[in-house]
Amino acid sequence: MTQTPKDPLHGVTLEKLLNELVAHYGWDGLAKRIDIRCFKSDPSIKSSLAFLRKTPWAREKVEALFIQLRQRQG
Repeated sequence: MTQTPKDPLHGVTLEKLLNELVAHYGWDGLAKRIDIRCFKSDPSIKSSLAFLRKTPWAREKVEALFIQLRQRQG
């Protein structure tokens, strides 16, 4: 029997996380939920990843939104 890790982000890369959020909400929906310029002005996965990797407070917000989405999906 294998145990599921308690950390909901275990094994999820930032890129996968961001791709799932964009697929679910779209860039506009993401920008409405998290007020970050890289989601509003000419958004791309590459530029968003660069920003999130060097901005801990923004990454925390994105990770929290991802966890909420996963919990709602069951």
